[in-house]
Amino acid sequence: MARRINPKAVSPVLPSREQILAFVAETPGKVGKREIAKAFGISGADKIGLKAILKEIEADGALERDRGGLRKGGSLPPVVLADIVSRDRDGDLIARPAQWDGEGEAPKIAVDVPRGGKGNRPAPGIGDRALVRVAPDPDAPGRYTGRVIKVIGKNRSEVIGVYRAGREGGRLLPVEKKSQGKEIAIPPGEEGEARDGDLVSVAVERETRFGLPRGRVTERLGALGSEKAVSLIALHLHNIPHVFPAAVLAEADAAKRATKRGREDWREAPLVTIDPPDAKDHDDAVMAELDPDPANAGGFIVTVAIADVAAYIRPDSALDREALLRGNSVYFPDRVVPMLPERISNDLCSLREGEDRPALAVRMIIGADGVKRSHSFHRILMRSHAKLAYAQAQAAIDGQPDEKSGPVLETALRPLYAAYEAMKRARDARGPLALDLPERKVLLNAEGGVDRVIVPERLEAHRLIEEFMIQANVAAAETLEKAGSPLIYRVHDEPALEKMRALGEVLASVGVKMTKAGALRPDLFNRILAQVAESEHAPFINEVVLRSQAQAVYAAQNLGHFGLNLRRYAHFTSPIRRYADLIVHRALVRACGLGKDGLLADTTPGLLDAVSEQISAAERRAMAAERETIDRLIAGYLADRVGATFSGRISGVTRSGLFVKLAETGADGFVPVSTIGHEYYRHDEALHALVGDRSGETYRLGDTVEVRLVEAAAVAGALRFEILSEGRSRSGAKGGGIKRSGSKVNPGKAKPGKAKFGAKPSKGKARPGKAAASESDAARRHRGSRR
Repeated sequence: MARRINPKAVSPVLPSREQILAFVAETPGKVGKREIAKAFGISGADKIGLKAILKEIEADGALERDRGGLRKGGSLPPVVLADIVSRDRDGDLIARPAQWDGEGEAPKIAVDVPRGGKGNRPAPGIGDRALVRVAPDPDAPGRYTGRVIKVIGKNRSEVIGVYRAGREGGRLLPVEKKSQGKEIAIPPGEEGEARDGDLVSVAVERETRFGLPRGRVTERLGALGSEKAVSLIALHLHNIPHVFPAAVLAEADAAKRATKRGREDWREAPLVTIDPPDAKDHDDAVMAELDPDPANAGGFIVTVAIADVAAYIRPDSALDREALLRGNSVYFPDRVVPMLPERISNDLCSLREGEDRPALAVRMIIGADGVKRSHSFHRILMRSHAKLAYAQAQAAIDGQPDEKSGPVLETALRPLYAAYEAMKRARDARGPLALDLPERKVLLNAEGGVDRVIVPERLEAHRLIEEFMIQANVAAAETLEKAGSPLIYRVHDEPALEKMRALGEVLASVGVKMTKAGALRPDLFNRILAQVAESEHAPFINEVVLRSQAQAVYAAQNLGHFGLNLRRYAHFTSPIRRYADLIVHRALVRACGLGKDGLLADTTPGLLDAVSEQISAAERRAMAAERETIDRLIAGYLADRVGATFSGRISGVTRSGLFVKLAETGADGFVPVSTIGHEYYRHDEALHALVGDRSGETYRLGDTVEVRLVEAAAVAGALRFEILSEGRSRSGAKGGGIKRSGSKVNPGKAKPGKAKFGAKPSKGKARPGKAAASESDAARRHRGSRR
């Protein structure tokens, strides 16, 4: 609101130039002629004189006018469109106005990253363009502080790519798939510190009607020939924070080990950790025993102990702010980008074998029928009695214990498996969604290239840990709901009506009828999957059912978890690598009276709603980065096999072509529709198919096909195929031949990608195998971690 000036304190008629400038500079909000006249008590004919003075000041450049009114020359308006360009030494985001007509360099804006509030304020990242409300920084003249009103999108004038030096300047090869072939010229002198083969960020400065657009290298991000170069692309492309600020590291280094004070001593309890063999941080330990209570004959007491991260990460500390910014750890085949510094994640909080560690444990009473009867939470000091790998634990139960698993076989492993047998019956009765989509894992060689791609065996040990974690997560949600505490749920909504209609059409095309009566439950999909399990349609239907599902997200309001068929669910079991779990831990500490370092008393559902949106976005970002990194690794792995033929399955259908997932590696590539046959193919969205207008030849989602590799662009992670198989006939029967002569592509003209990663496999035809989703197994430490 404009301040009112006492008219007697100024000129009897009009204010001076200095008074006007001071008023404009000190008044927040819109300032125009009306506000100035009201403040200085100017009315009638005197307004004409005021208008003349304002024109003179504007002509001198001391005042500038925009849609928000007048402002002091060389300053920013209250709301500005800004590009977030970097971070300062403390890790805070720095933005600059998208347009700046003032003298000198555009001012810096220190962006306040939201922790929540009334609305669902967005979480910005480097490369974003945002609408920002700014104010001068009182501690740093010429700088501003800002709060994001709305993230508009990416600043498309900034492009990340590989710099290729030339005789006169150089060129940028963009790394995004959609920008393939759209090179950017870098004139001499505009390459900065970039060297040939470097990953760089380029500001696109000019586009012309003819020739390449021109750009200027603004930052050298790293060398692609270096170790861990593949994931480096994804880190910068998705603006994933991967370097901890000094203040965060200092706080981690200063952390003192938690003691037994205020904790129950559970160090003699036979808790063990069961993880992947390459796991570095161990955030969960488990144990089970027969329940001695006669009222629960044949039942069990199951304990899940989780690293007590809340004991080290205080709300609104530097560590906490950085953890929220990251949202979760990101797992690449060649590196892990942790949510917390190594001092916390791999040392103080990791439940190492034989070492005392603080934990938050849930003790669950399980009936003989496998149903959880009751539970309680405890803050404990524990000591892991064994560090086991999944295969190690399974081998011991199967009669092949080793020196590590043998000593805990009777005290820990057999009781765990006995309790799981009961819990498995309850799980089967509950009927969670049971999709058959095996995961692939990329194994690297010593040079950082792809050694091979495997489908890890799914063991009972994996299922045991998964079910224990699910029940612990349910217990956390139930406890917090009963206490009336705000919390972050893991929610998975039921499929949308339009997706169900589309699924019904697809099922009808393969002779499967979908029951429409009754409430929508996972069992409906499980019956469909069981019906086609032994047929040629099984992979296709599994894919279609998966695509019909909503995406699981975090939210402060409970919607239930459709896929797990649970009324309430929260993530509690992985606070080392998920911020949502840390919030749940703090809420439990406060709700159960387990200490003074719990959730802050003023935490509201509104604040947690904003945090939920931010960490859900961070999770999607991580999944995209992990997927794209695997695409790049495998494209480099296949770069020397251009011209080779592969077995695969159609994994996607669009009007522009087919996506094919290779059986050998799980890699996805594209077949342009213009290269299929000699007729026009239309996209039948309901059938997930491309159909020839003249012949009716059909290529449908899930069909097995033979393809030839035409091009492999490793930097972009893009593969292009030529389809060799005939499609289905009008009757729906699969083609019986190979249409090698029907291709519109000349494979002899194909060129492999210039930049490639990985080993050079022998040439030849690929070995067929199961089609599956290619995602880092480490990212799903326990199956269902992203449920």
